[in-house]
Amino acid sequence: MEHALIFDMDGTLFRTDLILELALDETFDYLRSEEKWIGPTPIDQYRNIMGVPLPVVWNTLLPQYDEQTREEVDAYFLTRLIKNIQNGNGALYAGVLELFERLNQLNHPIFIASNGLVDYLQAIVTHYGLDHWITETYSIQQIDTLDKGDLVAEVVKKYELQDGFVVGDRLSDIMAARANGLTSIGCRFDFAQEAELKEADYVVNHLSEVLDIVLKETVSL
Repeated sequence: MEHALIFDMDGTLFRTDLILELALDETFDYLRSEEKWIGPTPIDQYRNIMGVPLPVVWNTLLPQYDEQTREEVDAYFLTRLIKNIQNGNGALYAGVLELFERLNQLNHPIFIASNGLVDYLQAIVTHYGLDHWITETYSIQQIDTLDKGDLVAEVVKKYELQDGFVVGDRLSDIMAARANGLTSIGCRFDFAQEAELKEADYVVNHLSEVLDIVLKETVSL
């Protein structure tokens, strides 16, 4: 299986920003109702670390609480994210379906490798019918480490990938590509940071540009 594309989900295919503030506000409303939080929702702090695994998120946002409380908050947050997806409050980035269709026509396998949890990713895939194009979706929840490079390695190993691309908006995606000998395509979208994008082999401003890169790279091979 050659020239596969492994996509990040949040901030790359799915506009997490549209449901993030809603779900985070709902979660911190819950904490405020339980008298476990005083003050505004730390949305800006979360935006700065967007893309890291959720356990890291809660360790950062709620360092004063014990592990059990953080796990309870995590579970509540997940239910709110999924409910907002199901209610249609989120959206895919422009060009996702068109890109997937063209890649499918060109016989390029499509995978998802995300720091999102299994149920969350499945909610997105189901709501938008992405399983029509996606070969398999991988969640960080499925491996023992929280390393995106290890997650991508699982895809590479199972499908015996010899070459391909990792498409994502954060440094973890770029480093995962590098660790597995794949080409990195950085997305200059909502949560991207310029310092991180400098590490990518390519940078795009719109998903339609991904196809141009794939065509260029695969023709030259």
